[in-house]
Amino acid sequence: MMRVHFLKKYIPRRIFRILQPCYHYIMAFCAALYYRFPSRHLRVVGVTGTTGKTSVVVMAAHALRANGLRVGYTSTALFSDGKQDWLNDKKMTMVGRFFTQKMLRAMVKNGCDVALIETTSEGAVQFRHRFIHYDAMVITGLYPEHIESHGGFDNYKKAKQALFAHLQQCRQKYLHGTPVSKTAILNCDDRYAHEFCLLSPAQTMGFTTTTHACGACADMVVPYTLVGLHATGVRMRFAGHMVQLKVLGAFNVANAAAAGCVCIACGIDAADAARALETIEYLPGRIERIDEGQDFTVIVDYAFEPNAVEKLYDTIAVLQPQRVIHVLGSAGGGRDRARRHALGFLAGTRADYVIITNEDPYDEDPQAIIREVAHGAVDAGKTIDGSVVMFAQREDAIAHAVAIARSGDVVLITGKGCEQAIAGPHGRLTPWDDRVVARDALRRRKPTTTPLRASR
Repeated sequence: MMRVHFLKKYIPRRIFRILQPCYHYIMAFCAALYYRFPSRHLRVVGVTGTTGKTSVVVMAAHALRANGLRVGYTSTALFSDGKQDWLNDKKMTMVGRFFTQKMLRAMVKNGCDVALIETTSEGAVQFRHRFIHYDAMVITGLYPEHIESHGGFDNYKKAKQALFAHLQQCRQKYLHGTPVSKTAILNCDDRYAHEFCLLSPAQTMGFTTTTHACGACADMVVPYTLVGLHATGVRMRFAGHMVQLKVLGAFNVANAAAAGCVCIACGIDAADAARALETIEYLPGRIERIDEGQDFTVIVDYAFEPNAVEKLYDTIAVLQPQRVIHVLGSAGGGRDRARRHALGFLAGTRADYVIITNEDPYDEDPQAIIREVAHGAVDAGKTIDGSVVMFAQREDAIAHAVAIARSGDVVLITGKGCEQAIAGPHGRLTPWDDRVVARDALRRRKPTTTPLRASR
């Protein structure tokens, strides 16, 4: 990233735009060459889509490991080289080419059978996927997000489709003398699934709640259904096998189905995949409960765009909260500015108290972002200094939320999950973890019954 900023500084913008694709391609090749093309020596599965990517990666890694395979991965939440797992502290989903190739080389050295790579549309535009020899690609679904950085939804969709075109172009791989089939794993309930089918290699696998949805699209159809929602998890049926997930959220049923399909693509029986999914205890930063013995629920979640936040509200309804206290913000740096008002309006509609604070301002004025989100909450009927308050410091916002919480309430803290930094101006990253801050706030909590007031 610093190299790009350096080039931008000294090369005229018009010329830089012409040279940029070539620069990204060369960097991708150099990274793979330096680390001796490690993706040729293990099975590589890419996971893309608008939402659910990290959950699918973590679920699939857990299920594959439970079935005896050694797995490494890169994701928004966690990294793993096959020997140890650690939190992603890079503030990037698909990290730079040299880092990814270095991780793949470490996975090969550590004897990994499978590498799971969370693969983004922005990464595809910058050729970060090039010279990674994928064997399977999963798409969780598609809807508008990051469209400003792509210049529109069609460009966003084309960037995703480029990943499947790349899968088809990847060379045939042989591991331990056995050919590895290339597989596209599709959410056939998504309205755009058929477009990705057209780009798919020889084998396509579709997971669906409606078996006819895959129709002529998928070579193999894997059905799944939601059976029931509970305060302790979700009950589902996958490929005919009952599964009791320990994670909340109806949307996690689709994520689990995608993870199960990854297992099948890697040669694991559907029944064994289903049993392994039941052993997943939690997903870092995804509907993660923070428990310090309090008589109310605190949930930290990565959701940062309206569709995902809406699903989160639907999820916590099963907890039957007395009140919902929501701590949120929105990102700067030109990241889908239109969603700020939408997020505020959604919180103003679904939460009892809305606490708006700093998130990842990048080079924008954090107070301006906060005001834009607050305007949406006010348009939904909330009042400033009443049911809406604003805090410049995220730590103060979280402390205030737990201080005013009462028995039976749910405190939602969204936008960052287990991210390890707040992104500020000039590329500055401030160490951060919502979960750590929430635990600390709970331990130091002094309950209050005073009315909500805006931070000065």
